[in-house]
Amino acid sequence: MIGYLEGRVIRCEPESILLLAGHIGFEILLDPVTLSRAVAGSSEQDDVALYIYYHVTDRQPKPVLIGFLTPEDKEFFQLFITVSAIGPMKAVKALTKPVGEVARAIENRDTVFLSQLSGIGKRTAEKIIATLHGKVMGFADAGQASNLATATKIPTQIPVEKEDISSQVGDVLVEQLGHSPSSARRMIKEAFDRNPAIRTPEDLFDEIYRENR
Repeated sequence: MIGYLEGRVIRCEPESILLLAGHIGFEILLDPVTLSRAVAGSSEQDDVALYIYYHVTDRQPKPVLIGFLTPEDKEFFQLFITVSAIGPMKAVKALTKPVGEVARAIENRDTVFLSQLSGIGKRTAEKIIATLHGKVMGFADAGQASNLATATKIPTQIPVEKEDISSQVGDVLVEQLGHSPSSARRMIKEAFDRNPAIRTPEDLFDEIYRENR
């Protein structure tokens, strides 16, 4: 089963992309928010990294790949489709607002906001709240803390002059040390919060692992 893909977008459709990864083109459905973030500011040379929800059933024998920029977004999606009458195909069209905002609306019992999602009426909004209220606060908090263009970008709270350092360290944390992009972002952000005097990648690594020893 496919859980993660990284490659170059070679075609973009209104609801999907064609991702070239390892000389294979994967058609991946994206919700509107993820689609706009995945292609925003990217060029043909830029890689896009996506966490994949693999959907196949007896009634849907053709595999469908649904992509997310972070594992947290994928996790929220998997909770969202536990709501009665919301399957994966309906959910990917419904998420027209960022996950953090949807989660906050659920925790605030905001049926008006949820009814504005594509294909979600008042009755379905009430089902969403009844099923998920009390289960998605963590996603609401994460949505307030970070609004990222891609899964590999460093949070904008990091000073501009330190973005190059953050990028170098982030690449090592993800590609060589096995951390998820979201975990790497959090570790880097917290290190700068603790020690604004960091000036080099070596300083940043020291601060990150000083906290995690």
